[in-house]
Amino acid sequence: MRPMPSIKYYQALTRALKEEMTRDESVMLLGEDVGPSGGIFAQTRGLHGAFGDLRVRDTPIAENGFVSAAVGAAMTGLRPVVEIGFEDFLTCCMDPLVNQAAKLRYMLGGQVSVPLLLYTFGGGGVNAGPQHSQSLAAWFAHVPGLKVVMPATPRDVLGLVKSSIRDDNPVLCLLSKKLIGTSGEVEGADDETLVPLGRAEIARPGADVSLVTIGQMRRAGLAAAEQLEAEGIEAEVIDLRSISPLDTETLLASVEKTGRLAVVQESHAPCSVAAEVLAVAAERIERPLRARPRRIAPPFAPSPFTPALEKAYIPDPPRIAETIRRMVAT
Repeated sequence: MRPMPSIKYYQALTRALKEEMTRDESVMLLGEDVGPSGGIFAQTRGLHGAFGDLRVRDTPIAENGFVSAAVGAAMTGLRPVVEIGFEDFLTCCMDPLVNQAAKLRYMLGGQVSVPLLLYTFGGGGVNAGPQHSQSLAAWFAHVPGLKVVMPATPRDVLGLVKSSIRDDNPVLCLLSKKLIGTSGEVEGADDETLVPLGRAEIARPGADVSLVTIGQMRRAGLAAAEQLEAEGIEAEVIDLRSISPLDTETLLASVEKTGRLAVVQESHAPCSVAAEVLAVAAERIERPLRARPRRIAPPFAPSPFTPALEKAYIPDPPRIAETIRRMVAT
C-alpha cells in the first residue's frame, strides 16, 4: 500500500475547490480577496490563475449583496462557492442564507435547487477577540433546508467540501481558524475523496464514556482520552463532523455501549449543539445512564482578547479529562 500524503488543513480546502472546479465548469468561487491575492490564509492561492476572472471573483465588502447574488446564480444553473472571511460575519448575510437559500426549494415546490456552498473560518484560540471568535453552528442547524458541517481534519475538509459542492442543497461549512496550519494524511490526488454529509466518525474507540466533539474540540478530546487511558479509563471520541443532519445512529450506538455521555464544544452551552445531543440521548435511550450527561463548554460570556483569559475560556484537555474522571467515579 502506497503511503498517503500529508497536507495542511487550508491546503485541503484549496485542493477540494480546484478538483471540483476542474470536474464541473458550473462551479465558481466568489468572496473577498479570493482572487489574485489567494485568500487571507492562502486558501485560494492559484485558483484565479487556473480558472480566470469569470469563475474566481473578488467581491466588495458587502456580504449580504454577494451571497444574494450567489443564491440567484445557484437557482439558475451554477454551483457557486462563497467565502465569508470570518464566521462572525455570517450575521451580515442572514437574510439571503436563512430566508432565501434555505427556503426557496420548499417554497417553489421543488421546481428549483439551490446548490450553494458557503464556507467560513470561525472559533477561537487565536486571540481574535469577541467579534472574530464566535462559533455559531447551532444558529444555522436550527434552519430547515440548510446543511451544516464542521470538519476537524484535512481529510474531512477535502471530503466534506467536495461532497458539499456536489449537493443540490445549500451547505454551510464552518472551518476552524485554529486548525488552519495543522496537517493530516489524505488520499493522493488520483484518488476520489468524498466524506458523506450526515456521518459522524469514531475518532477513537472506547468502552467507558462517549465523548462527543465538535470542530477543533476533536483534538482536545483526543488529547484528553490519551491522558485518561493511562488511568485505565477508555473514552470513545466521536467527531460529529456534520451538525445538520446529525448522525444520531452513531451517537446512540456509542452511548448505549458506554452508558455515559459528555459533549465538548467551543460554543456556549445554552441552546447549543451539545444541548441537542443530550436531548436526543435523553429521548431515545431507554435504560438509565450510568452518570449524568455533561456539556463541556466556555462560560456564557464573549470570548476574551487576552491570551491567558482565552486559554482559560476554551475547554482544554485537562478540563475535559477531569470532567470524565468525575463521571466515571460516580
